[in-house]
Amino acid sequence: MVGEAHRGTTTVVVVGAGVAGLTVANLLRQAGIDCVVLERHSRDHVVRRQRAGVLDFAAEQVYLRSGLGDRLLSGAPPTGLLEFRVDGVPRLFDADLHTDGRAGRLIPQQLLVRRLVSTFLDDGGDLRFTAADVALHDVTSDRPHVTYRDADGVRHRLDADYLAGCDGFHGVSRPVVPPEALTTYRHADDIGWFTVLADSPPPRHPLLAMSRHGFAAHFGRGPQASRFYLQCPPGDDLASWTDERVWQQLRLRLADDGLPDGAIVDKAVVDARSFVVDPMAHGRLFLVGDAAHIVPPMGGKGMNLAIADADVLARALSAAVHDGDDGLLRGYSPTCLRRVWNDQEFSRWLTEVVFHGADETTAGPFRWQLARSRLDRIFTSPAAARAFAELMAGTA
Repeated sequence: MVGEAHRGTTTVVVVGAGVAGLTVANLLRQAGIDCVVLERHSRDHVVRRQRAGVLDFAAEQVYLRSGLGDRLLSGAPPTGLLEFRVDGVPRLFDADLHTDGRAGRLIPQQLLVRRLVSTFLDDGGDLRFTAADVALHDVTSDRPHVTYRDADGVRHRLDADYLAGCDGFHGVSRPVVPPEALTTYRHADDIGWFTVLADSPPPRHPLLAMSRHGFAAHFGRGPQASRFYLQCPPGDDLASWTDERVWQQLRLRLADDGLPDGAIVDKAVVDARSFVVDPMAHGRLFLVGDAAHIVPPMGGKGMNLAIADADVLARALSAAVHDGDDGLLRGYSPTCLRRVWNDQEFSRWLTEVVFHGADETTAGPFRWQLARSRLDRIFTSPAAARAFAELMAGTA
């Protein structure tokens, strides 16, 4: 489209209105820093996306410290108990017992996002949905800028002091960084996740089930909604997972013939993979959440890492803007990456416990027994139990 773009200025442009971007934006508003959030999807699409549902203790503390806890976390129950079910035999792990009550909360991600959006807008925040053709420019200069088109096709340019790339793995922020400026770490497992969102009652406690039929998990996503996971081959054919097969496999792997079914509203096959870029910053662009790292779904650390990144970045930007001290900004990447790698290791360890031990025909009897031993250790060793519970809780 030709013609001069409408120009505006702000202190920070936040690209992406998921948990990462909305947390950055709300924390900046609390710190008195102007920002504009650009999101390519509509508001309706953003608040309906179904993803994670477990907020760890460290992430909870981010919102409580900022004064946002009452608005964001109201009604979110604690999640201290985790059930492991091995060949149909249940074992309850009490994380509260080993962390002095530092448990997380159960809150569906779409509910958290909805509240983050409302809180930001109610506080006078500038959130622009359906922003098309977003592009980042001059990120290594003292005054980077972002261009985009609004829903009417009008071109806009925003000049800023800093840019926060919170637009996920497939977003436009990370590709702005020259490949030679990044070290990229990748790992793909030989397993996949088949995920199901269903109108089915949630379990009493989050449930991870291991058996020779394969791994399965059951998590609550609301009063009458559940998210299920089933081990499958990577890249499995989604069409082969008929509703009848889904419920048959869930009842088999969860060892629950009486599991109530319900309408299945979403299905997806997700490969378990790990991805990290180092550094998480380039010039005045700072990558947050999935734009910089992906962890395997096991352990529920993806959303929590995004919140941790957002907290570190907001504090660093506050010091730079209000105090003229950019030391925390220089330390943003190494500070975040310490936790990223810690949670990568935790997710990898837990994945090997429940997946590689979940199917003796593919993992083999030796690895099946190793997995059983790893799991048994957290129920028989207080030191191992505390270490596991602290990793679940995160580092506040």
